[in-house]
Amino acid sequence: MKKIEAIIKPFKLDEVKDALHEIGLQGLTVLEAKGFGRQKGHTELYRGAEYVVDFLPKVKIEVVCSDELAERAIEAITAAARTGRIGDGKIFVSEIQEVIRIRTGERGDDAV
Repeated sequence: MKKIEAIIKPFKLDEVKDALHEIGLQGLTVLEAKGFGRQKGHTELYRGAEYVVDFLPKVKIEVVCSDELAERAIEAITAAARTGRIGDGKIFVSEIQEVIRIRTGERGDDAV
């Protein structure tokens, strides 16, 4: 099993969610996040004073899926989240050793 973590622009969340649903993924976790990469934030003007916004709003999506579905999920996230501009985000993929559903005690793919 793989854990896919994607950090994307907030306005792309619905498109990514729909793309993952289309390939058969049923569950995901969404977290609000703030951060920056190469874009380094930006300067804004508030009541005549300039200030730097270092951390930009982002959304972090976490999905756990079978190895067979992982590549399709990555492609779906990439296609749905891409704007072609700086700050589109990143995808991190890691190996999951075990999954346990708390309610039933199911393990592995059955628990996902």
